Amino acid sequence: MTRRLTRGTKLVVASHNPGKVWEINQLIAPFGLAAVSAGELGLAEPEETETTFAGNALLKARAAADGSGLPALADDSGLQVDVLGGEPGIYSARCAGPTKDFGIAMSKLADAVQAKGGWAAPGPKANFISVLCVAWPDGEHRLFEGRVDGHLVWPARGGNGFGYDPMFVADGAEQTFGEMEPKDKYAISHRTRAFAAFKRDCLEAGGAGHASGPNAERDEAGLAAAAANISTREELVAFIANLRTDLVRTSSRGHPSSVDGYLDALQSWLADGAAIDVQEPKWRTIAKALLAARSHV
Repeated sequence: MTRRLTRGTKLVVASHNPGKVWEINQLIAPFGLAAVSAGELGLAEPEETETTFAGNALLKARAAADGSGLPALADDSGLQVDVLGGEPGIYSARCAGPTKDFGIAMSKLADAVQAKGGWAAPGPKANFISVLCVAWPDGEHRLFEGRVDGHLVWPARGGNGFGYDPMFVADGAEQTFGEMEPKDKYAISHRTRAFAAFKRDCLEAGGAGHASGPNAERDEAGLAAAAANISTREELVAFIANLRTDLVRTSSRGHPSSVDGYLDALQSWLADGAAIDVQEPKWRTIAKALLAARSHV
């Protein structure tokens, strides 16, 4: 009999990436799983020493399951570019450096493509791939893979999503993942496709899914995940637009806000000695400051 995760099961999301944790939480929430991230539990990130997505997903899931004594769900995903022999592949996130600055990573990738012959239309073929692994403390595990094919564009376009989304166009689409609304991206994304297989084999039937897809309405957790991944001016512009929508929405629900109150909250946050990481991208710092003010209005 196939082992399943039942409603009420506490599950560790084996990631310290706020954007990835947010996405996975949105996918599993309708199935009644009580999710906590490896970061929240203080679990160390294991060194990704494997040479495949499946190997690294299993490594991370096992580390989280062993460290917590709970079932764990891990994702290893990345971008593969045909003319680069499948790179950056498993090194997709590491190309962004210690601050996870994907503005730098995308520029590096654009230079590498240029060196291989340039950017003739429609752009070099590429694909995103995601491998999900669920592991139990007793050693059992299952693997699920999802993939979406497309091509790259340069310069990057759009400020939604995270990572390499602004330079990837899926087959049959005209917008980049960075330009798409979340509900449209998640309808076809590699992680959603991997999750569909995971859901079929490991979750109880009858979960009430989100009609408009994960992250369709950006609540405070979703905005925090977005702020933690901002690397470019365009992403900051999109973040501010989404933050404004959130402020209008919360105001209509009886939580009034004003420019004066918002600026006062921002001033207080800065005056109170808020911790600022001088190594992270400046756009990310601005987004975090704006979000902090939103939380105190």
